[in-house]
Amino acid sequence: MDSVRLDKWLWAVRLFKTRTLASEACRGGRVKINGENAKPSRDIKAGEIIEIQLAGILKKVEVVQPAKNRVGPKLVADLMIDHTPAEAYERLEFMHQMKTEQRDRGTGRPTKKDRRDISRIKKHDE
Repeated sequence: MDSVRLDKWLWAVRLFKTRTLASEACRGGRVKINGENAKPSRDIKAGEIIEIQLAGILKKVEVVQPAKNRVGPKLVADLMIDHTPAEAYERLEFMHQMKTEQRDRGTGRPTKKDRRDISRIKKHDE
């Protein structure tokens, strides 16, 4: 197999939950191949670099092997190489932690001063 549709490959390597979501991301301009917007029907080949705007980070993956059928999570590493910097994943984790506030058990509700401090920190991060 030399080439496969982009949307089918994105779904097969589990970057998107459904092929429809992969197609919508392509049409929305969130998927680029070699720096250019890619249509869902574009054929991809081994060695191409795909940039995907996913969940607040820019994910860069290299196609190792085209695949038409969805593969198990353990086999994804055989089909693509992830070139996304580790800092992007760390930033994503940090953003997730900032969305959910954690307070020690038994401390009760935040005081008015605590709420102001939390609000100031959140506005500063945006």
